Amino acid sequence: MPNTHANSAVPRPTEAELDILRVLWDRGACTVREVHEQLHADGGAGYTTVLKLMQIMHAKNLVSRDDAQRAHVYRAAVTRQRTQKRFLAEMVTRLFNGSPSQLVLHALGEAPRASKAELRQIRELLDRIDRRGKPQ
Repeated sequence: MPNTHANSAVPRPTEAELDILRVLWDRGACTVREVHEQLHADGGAGYTTVLKLMQIMHAKNLVSRDDAQRAHVYRAAVTRQRTQKRFLAEMVTRLFNGSPSQLVLHALGEAPRASKAELRQIRELLDRIDRRGKPQ
């Protein structure tokens, strides 16, 4: 029986699949050749390796494919935000005993330090969260 939980409906991408997704998120629709050139311009994995990975990703519903033309065009079928949320939720559960605050405290207490702009964004987020929790 298929599992319909939001996080498990689409398999978790591997590191190599995440590299491909990053290209598709940043550049939009691409052919296999374009993804290969972006990832391995200096050599690295061969074209057929990238092709096979993208075919697997299509079967896993991580990417969609337009095969109307000879060169198939791929698009990310999962958003960057959804993928980040999924990995973050797994990390909070597995490494921080389900405590988001422990994750934040650990992340902010370790190098590299957050920039002043990042700290300002964090303060603004905390202020918004604090305002939501107060009675009107």
